[in-house]
Amino acid sequence: MGNVRTALFNWAYARHTNGTFVFRVEDTDTARDTEASYLKLLDDLRWLGLDWDEGPETGGPYGPYRQSERRAIYADVVEKLVKAGHVYESYSTPEETEARHRAAGRDPKLGYDGFDRELTEEQRAAYRAGGRLPVLRVRMPDDDVTWTDLIRDEITFAAGSVPDFVITRGNGDPLYTLTNPVDDALMRITDVLRGEDLMPSTPRQIVLYRALMDIGVTDFVPRFGHLPFVMGEGNRKLSKRAPEGSLDTYRRGGYLPEGLLNYLALLGWSIAADRDVFTMDEMAAAFDIADVNANSARFDPKKCEVINAAHIRLLPAKEFAQRLAAYLPEASPDVVTAAAPLVQERVQTLVEAADMLRFLVEDEIEMDDDARAKQLGEAGQAVLAAAVPALEALPNWDTASLETALRQVLVEDLGLKPRNAFGPIRVAITGRTVSPPLFESLELLGRDRSLARLQAAQA
Repeated sequence: MGNVRTALFNWAYARHTNGTFVFRVEDTDTARDTEASYLKLLDDLRWLGLDWDEGPETGGPYGPYRQSERRAIYADVVEKLVKAGHVYESYSTPEETEARHRAAGRDPKLGYDGFDRELTEEQRAAYRAGGRLPVLRVRMPDDDVTWTDLIRDEITFAAGSVPDFVITRGNGDPLYTLTNPVDDALMRITDVLRGEDLMPSTPRQIVLYRALMDIGVTDFVPRFGHLPFVMGEGNRKLSKRAPEGSLDTYRRGGYLPEGLLNYLALLGWSIAADRDVFTMDEMAAAFDIADVNANSARFDPKKCEVINAAHIRLLPAKEFAQRLAAYLPEASPDVVTAAAPLVQERVQTLVEAADMLRFLVEDEIEMDDDARAKQLGEAGQAVLAAAVPALEALPNWDTASLETALRQVLVEDLGLKPRNAFGPIRVAITGRTVSPPLFESLELLGRDRSLARLQAAQA
C-alpha cells in the first residue's frame, strides 16, 4: 500500500502539472522477478486506474520500459563511465574491508573504505589471476552533496559520509544503483517522487547523474521529492507482508480502487482542512507537491473503510450493481440489480454487500448460531406461529402487502415492538440479525422460498 501511495502521488503530480507519468519496470533481479509478478503489477495498476502515459503496453519514445530488456544499454553506459574515470574495479570483499577498519581502530560497519581506488594494473591483474571478479564502483566526490528536495527543502550529505558504491556485480549484472539513474537520464525524467527510505541513495544517484552529464548521456539532474513513511501497527513501517499493508487484501476484501486511493492520498496530503472524500480528478486538479507533509503518516484500516464506504454511496445504482456482481457470481444479473439498492447505503465493502445478499442465492442458508439462540427461542416461535398463516393467506407477494400483514398480526395483534416482532423472521429468512430491509428481502426471495425457510425455522 505504501508503494501504491507513491505511485498515486507521482500520478497526481504529473496530471496536475500536465506532465508525463512514466511506468518503468525494474526487473533485473532474476531470482525474484517473474513474468507472473510482472503481469500482476500491470493488473494492479490498471485496477487502481493509475493510467500511465509511457511504459509497458503503452509504449513511448524511450522504450523498452522493462529493465530486463535494456541490458545492452547499461553495458554501453558502463563502458563510457570506465573510460572517463568515473568508475573503477573493486576486488575487496566485505570481510577484508571490515578487517581494515578494525586494524585502524574504526567501526567495522562503516562500509567500503576506498581501498581499491588506486590499485595498479599489476595489482588488478594479480586479483584476476587469483580468480576474483571485480565489482564496479563509482567514485564519490570530496565535497558535500546537496539538493533542494521538493518536500523537505535543502538536504546535504557531508563529504565522506557516503562510500563509493557498487553499480555492477562481479558477473557484470547491473544493480539498481546504475539502472535507475541511467534510465531516468535516458528517459528525460525531470521529477522523481519516492519514499524517504530511499533518501540515503539520493547522493549516490546525483553523483552518477553528474557523471552521466560528463559523458553526454544527459544534461540535467532530476528534482527529487521524498515522501513520508506510511506506518502500520506498532509504529513500524507498513509492510506488504502484513495483511493491512498488502493491496491484495483490499482487492479481495471488496474495496473500491477510488476509495483506496482517496484514503492513501490523505496519508501526507489533504485537499482541504474540512474535507476527506474526493475523486481522483479532483485530487489531480488540486495536488501541489509543496503541500505534502514531510512527517510520517499512520495507516488506519478503520478510516480506510469509512472512506471506502463513502465512495460506495457515491456510485450510481447501476454501477454499484455491476461492481457487486463480481463478488456475487452465483446470482443472476436481475437479482443483483434488484437487490443492490437494498444494501448500498448499509455496507462498507463489496464483500460485505455480497455476504448480506447471499441468502437470496443459497438453497440452504447458513444460520448464525448466536442469531438462532437469540431470535428463535420460545418468543421467536410465537412470532413465527402468527406470521406463517398470515403470509400464507396473502394474495399478493409484494413489499407493501408483506409489511401490512406482518405489522397487523405481530405489532397490532400481539402488541410486540417492531424489533421483537421482525427479528425472528429476519433470522429465519437470512440467517443473520443484520440484513437488507426485511419486507423487500421477502419479496425478492419469493413466496415459496420464504415460507419454506419460515417453516424450517419453526421445525
